[in-house]
Amino acid sequence: MGETKLMLACHCHGDKRLPALVLLHGFLGNGNDWTPLLPALSQHYYCIAIDLPGHGGSGAELVPQPGFEHVTELLLHTLEQLGIGQFHLLGYSLGGRIALHVAQTVPQRLLSLHLESCHPGLLTLADKQQRAISDAQWATRIAQLPLAQFLTLWYQQPVFAELSDTARAALIRQRSQQHPAGLLAMYRATSLAWQQNLQQVPGLCSCPVHYYYGQQDAKFSALAQRWQLKTPMQCHAISATGHNCHQGNPSQFLKVLLTALATSAEGTP
Repeated sequence: MGETKLMLACHCHGDKRLPALVLLHGFLGNGNDWTPLLPALSQHYYCIAIDLPGHGGSGAELVPQPGFEHVTELLLHTLEQLGIGQFHLLGYSLGGRIALHVAQTVPQRLLSLHLESCHPGLLTLADKQQRAISDAQWATRIAQLPLAQFLTLWYQQPVFAELSDTARAALIRQRSQQHPAGLLAMYRATSLAWQQNLQQVPGLCSCPVHYYYGQQDAKFSALAQRWQLKTPMQCHAISATGHNCHQGNPSQFLKVLLTALATSAEGTP
């Protein structure tokens, strides 16, 4: 007998007769991160916000290393159990990297692909080795430190420099309810050091592909502009925000996202 797959926890909003929009949060988040956008999105789409393994209601799901294939299988199984065939797909940061793996696996099921501040993969062995060392250090911190102390260090990274002290403190309070063991397993399993180079994936998709980045996020602004030169995708700069565009400037992100979603004939509101 085959192994029984468990469904990932998810939050569904809107009319199931509408086109499906699957939303994947970033590391340390959960499906509720998309809540501010759902009143508008669910008018036009059946929104399915997934809790990735190790996060939120999927916190007990421990992912093996490397875990991209495993997470993709869990995600697709969850959508099958929900009766979802084709769908729009939006992923932020880690969720965007998972979205790239989903697009690589089932490109024919995507109505459109939306990537927010996500990395397509490292190009050289040296970069992967350096990332493996860095991720091992962060994994040790998750394993050994109280979660609030780890989060304080995590949100001091340069990529989160645009956060105000108030916003950073709010994130730390919010994320402190997570499951350390699940987070640790997911972090190790989805290290960028494990990830193959997926820069070519947008070119394999027959659907529209869009990339969103914050103008205050220098690293991913440059990454998006370089990537756009190599593959057919449309980039969108979200003003007055950094790495987390949908949280930092939700009104503009939502406006741009809805317009981009409408470029797919099947998803036009």
